[in-house]
Amino acid sequence: MLRTVRLVAACLALGCLTAEPAAAQDGITIQTHVLFYGDNTEFRNPFREGETIFGAAARVAVVAEVADRTTLTLGVFGNQRFGSEDSFEQVRPVIALTVKGARSAFTFGALGPSPHAAAAGPDLQGPHGLLPPLQRETLAFDRPYEAGLQWTFEGARLRHDIWLNWQRLNTREHRERLDGGATARWRLGGAFALPFQVHIVHEGGQLFASGPVADSVAGALGIEVSGAWLVERASIEAYALASHFVPDRSSPLQTRSGAGFFTRAAGEQGGWRGHILFWRGDDYIKDEGDPNYLSIRRSGTTYRGVRDYAEAGLARTFRLGPRVMLQVSGRLHRVERNYEYSYRVLAVASPSWKIR
Repeated sequence: MLRTVRLVAACLALGCLTAEPAAAQDGITIQTHVLFYGDNTEFRNPFREGETIFGAAARVAVVAEVADRTTLTLGVFGNQRFGSEDSFEQVRPVIALTVKGARSAFTFGALGPSPHAAAAGPDLQGPHGLLPPLQRETLAFDRPYEAGLQWTFEGARLRHDIWLNWQRLNTREHRERLDGGATARWRLGGAFALPFQVHIVHEGGQLFASGPVADSVAGALGIEVSGAWLVERASIEAYALASHFVPDRSSPLQTRSGAGFFTRAAGEQGGWRGHILFWRGDDYIKDEGDPNYLSIRRSGTTYRGVRDYAEAGLARTFRLGPRVMLQVSGRLHRVERNYEYSYRVLAVASPSWKIR
């Protein structure tokens, strides 16, 4: 805790004391973002074990306008798991330079809080809103801090999020690890849109040969139809997915390529959202993907045959203020012949104060 306080104080000092005259800056803002999460999965199937993830991830930063359309962010991030013997499971500095245009933003350094944390349903709340077969949602709680590069764009027809997250350095003990990807949505007009997603996880590095060089990549291309049918918003999505899994480049016999089909229907009305989704996959394996969708068991053995998965969920979101939300959700899961359930309580608070 003392280290955290010192980091916050240092960031505040760096944000407020500059070598340029005060008139050279348009403004300084203190921004906070706190994510409270409670996720419980009652799973005991061959693919995914149940767990409880309970805690809070907090970010406090000074955001200074240092040039036209350019901000410098200095602060601190901490992730606390309730019940842990440590004050914080993770403490990291928040250092980022962001350049904004009329429709886009480029960030170099610590990536900002995920806007998907406040999504209308639990199946949408992964770090970058990827489909669960590409990246499991609970990484938003297990790994809420990301740093690297990010470019977002919001146009009349096209919007996208492209990022690189550097997770680990290459040392004598382990390979470097990074993940990157892109999500995009092209609005065709009317009720139709074309969504596209791709995600890669890589382990390697040339400085130290401390483990295998591995790659895992998967992509999804789909079509979405949405509109106000009977409820405020209804949508139907269908995606075709392909994966390529290389656990060790020196052992090509372990390489697996697979495919899958994902479809989801959802409806929203008055703060409620219900959804149902179905999945079929064949030899689909993806690092960081939700194990309920994958063709690999918890024991490490490969599942021979077509994988089936389905879930239905209901979420209620309470907008308590302009920058505060609370959500409660529950889901029923069918994993092959296993019927299981999970539930989640989530809250996000992000107040800010302009001090100049």
